[in-house]
Amino acid sequence: MTKKLSWIIWGLSASCLSAPVLASALQTFLGNNGIDALKLHQPPYNLTGRKIAIGQVEIGRPGMFGWDKAVSKNRAISLAAVFLRNGPAKSDSGVDSHAYNVAGVMVSQDKAVPGVAPGARLYSSAVGSTKNMGQPEECISAQHIALQNSGDVRAINFSFGESLNRDPRPEAILDGKALLTLCVDWSSRFHDVVYAIAGNQGKGGIPIPTDNFNGINVAFSSRRGGIFNKVDVSNLAGANQGVSGRLAGKEFNLGGRRAISLVAPGNNIPLLNPDGKLNKVTGTSFAAPQVTATVALLQEFGDRQMRTKKPNWSIDGRRHQVMKAVLLNSAEKIQDSRDGLRLGMMRTLIDKQNQDWLASDAYKDPTIPLDSQMGTGHLNAFRAYQQFSSGQWQPSVFVPAIGWDYRTVNAGASAEYLLAKPLKQGSFVAVTLSWDRLVELNDKNKNQQFDLGENFSDRGLNNLDLYLVKTDAKNTDGGTVCASISPIDSVEHIFCPVPATGNYKIRVQFRQQVNEATQPYGLAWWSVPVN
Repeated sequence: MTKKLSWIIWGLSASCLSAPVLASALQTFLGNNGIDALKLHQPPYNLTGRKIAIGQVEIGRPGMFGWDKAVSKNRAISLAAVFLRNGPAKSDSGVDSHAYNVAGVMVSQDKAVPGVAPGARLYSSAVGSTKNMGQPEECISAQHIALQNSGDVRAINFSFGESLNRDPRPEAILDGKALLTLCVDWSSRFHDVVYAIAGNQGKGGIPIPTDNFNGINVAFSSRRGGIFNKVDVSNLAGANQGVSGRLAGKEFNLGGRRAISLVAPGNNIPLLNPDGKLNKVTGTSFAAPQVTATVALLQEFGDRQMRTKKPNWSIDGRRHQVMKAVLLNSAEKIQDSRDGLRLGMMRTLIDKQNQDWLASDAYKDPTIPLDSQMGTGHLNAFRAYQQFSSGQWQPSVFVPAIGWDYRTVNAGASAEYLLAKPLKQGSFVAVTLSWDRLVELNDKNKNQQFDLGENFSDRGLNNLDLYLVKTDAKNTDGGTVCASISPIDSVEHIFCPVPATGNYKIRVQFRQQVNEATQPYGLAWWSVPVN
């Protein structure tokens, strides 16, 4: 491991696990104490990510059976292809156990230690750790992965990052302007791919590209009482824990924009090493790929719905903005009291200070959509399936209690989604809106690809707002029950109780134009109707 390029990893230990320990570890990571993905592998769902392409970019790469000697005795991980940047990988070169562990989280087919999406097609590129490699080469590697599978890759995993002291800009800070950060935001939109980025971890860590707008940044949880329900202590603390001026902009996004979108398990995760032996690993490196692979499960389902021409289903289900809204909106915050009023959530997630979502500034302040440590909560793959499987609904018709949409809204206008049934007093409503910062490639040779020597233009972020409104409210400003109105984030998120039983609607408002006059967005909602 070099000092110049860093992996996001902490406390790696190569201890073998006994069968009972393994069984319980699996239960907590993939089972209902973790992200509840095992349920989706079984009938009637039968979702393993079949035929869905996902990607991985790291300093090194996982070994490929039949290509690299390091994995000659281990067939657990089947890879679609491996690369060195944008060319073929050399046999036995650049193989790395960290990259292999990360790949295992996603696509391991080992019966005892399966991945989240064992049927998915994983394309992996190693950037290479020579002194001359930097953000341009990392961007080229990511772009190369995005173009695989005939340009149909649904999600790309980053379990690595760049330190600010390697950034060539003078006095570099986390302002979203680093080349790799711009690259992630450009590729998200241009290639329509979900980027899952391992959150910055530990002081002096690897914050680039965690200052992206269009991806999903992932923090990691540890177990209490066998359940993954606490933000692990080695995640960076959030901005509200007294960030000094020295750290602001160095470890945290400039201007108070929140960096974490989601939390996923990452403490003492059992995975296979290249030699087939078991290893327990800890870090955001192993949380991010759970998000990447969950996208594969959802996309297999979406493709199945389209193939069988199900109603309320379209190719919009492939949009990265929809995936982001679905994953963030279905995340768990506060355990339900078995009355369904808290949307059936199975756990209460707490931060490093043992505070839950209801104690957070994100809950209390409509200008703050994400908790600085928890994002919108803890990843739950089965809940994400429930959110996604409810289908796509347009503003022009009455919409069900749970659903999603992909749409565009014009500057100064709004889109309204009228919920068909009255909502129950005291029940919670979760709504998430996701849209892109507009980053454009300065394409000197007009080949529609990023090449060494080229750069990007940041055209900024249009300002959208999100409201839950009483349906009978007469004017545009009256009747607002809850709002998410951040002027700086590319996500708005509402999680609030319904004050009185009645009819409600969701409003997406294009508040302020910064770039284009039409803004595409993804929207997901989850509410509790009166029976």
